[in-house]
Amino acid sequence: MGERDRPVVSVVDDDESLRRALRNLLRSVGFGVETFASAEEFLRSAQRENTGCLVLDLRMTGMSGLDLLRHLAVADSPIPVVILTAHGDEETRRRSLQAGAVAFLDKPFRSDVLLDAVRDALR
Repeated sequence: MGERDRPVVSVVDDDESLRRALRNLLRSVGFGVETFASAEEFLRSAQRENTGCLVLDLRMTGMSGLDLLRHLAVADSPIPVVILTAHGDEETRRRSLQAGAVAFLDKPFRSDVLLDAVRDALR
């Protein structure tokens, strides 16, 4: 599969080390990856149109992940979203899934669980 044929996963997280780790993990199994430090940076990006799956942190400076998820839902965006959070509870999980997330994973997460969620989201 050529580089242009690979699904692009956009990672939005304000933690630089986690963005780097996620980029390395996703690339190691063949995904194209773009990373963004904020929801606002992702929304301003041309990459938004080429994103096959969005891996999104909930708690970030500025626009939260849940706010971005709701923004995408209102805009009828077809991008499937996998939520990652260190601050998950059942109410937040319910609101995220209700807003359109396809998966909700607690940090720390297992690599295989994240990869399965991304693969499912891209199907």
